[in-house]
Amino acid sequence: MATENNNDGINNLIEKEINSNDKIFKPDFSQKTGRELLAFYLQTKFKQALAYDKRAEKSVIVDIKSDFISRFTKRLINTPQKRILIGITGESASGKSTICNEITNFISRFNQPVAIVRTDNYFNDISDLIKKYGSFDALRDNGYDIDSPKNFQLDIMRNDLEAIARGEDIDIPRYLLNGTGVSVPKSMHIKSDKIIIVEGVATMYEPIQDIFDIKIFVEADEEIRKERFMSRAVNARNQDLENAQKHWEYVLDAGKKYIIPSRDNMDIILNGDCNLPYFTQILEYLYTITNNFQQPANND
Repeated sequence: MATENNNDGINNLIEKEINSNDKIFKPDFSQKTGRELLAFYLQTKFKQALAYDKRAEKSVIVDIKSDFISRFTKRLINTPQKRILIGITGESASGKSTICNEITNFISRFNQPVAIVRTDNYFNDISDLIKKYGSFDALRDNGYDIDSPKNFQLDIMRNDLEAIARGEDIDIPRYLLNGTGVSVPKSMHIKSDKIIIVEGVATMYEPIQDIFDIKIFVEADEEIRKERFMSRAVNARNQDLENAQKHWEYVLDAGKKYIIPSRDNMDIILNGDCNLPYFTQILEYLYTITNNFQQPANND
């Protein structure tokens, strides 16, 4: 019932915005003064959305950097032609892929161009090591630290993200998820769309994290994460319970070493256990306030 009330409440806000008589005329985005006017308007509206979400029983936004909104709008004012790079990270089974997919689906609904880059495709090729030890699980059990930053092609990822931010299409590696550990260079073509979402555990590793316009950290309670992880491992990936438990213990430790330390540098912390319809409505509200302008009078 409380979730339904949250959804009804945000729907009312959306309707109020659409029907409001207190709207600004659409600024001229080609002029800096027009972009500055929009930035001031959006800062006010974003703060209203944050205040509403804070009162919800299960908020979507756990925390947000105090200077993020002003910093991001300033970036839009000064370099409007640059692609918007959104980085999403979080521990295993935190809900980051679900949040990423929800954002992507929402953006696509409004015919806005969006590209997705998954950082798991930048894992090093470890096919020789898997052949040596006999299996991926045996390699892990012999101490291979899978999620360590040194086991990703971070230099290539950095170069690719810089290129796609400039508007260049890129061809990224494809890491095969069939247990062979094979990485195929330059085998996935990614178009440089206006909005680019980069998702995965390696998103906020040191050589990468400063490239993003919006840095999002998704978190969820450890018990919720474990339940998701074990269910996915056993039911979707056909792992036996003992091996799934071993791998859970590994990712728990890896998360503490490599992912949690980046949390303090994030712009936005999202609740990975939020109600997805409510999360989508928050996105819809933000879209509405960004695109809901007063129409010029018809003088005909």
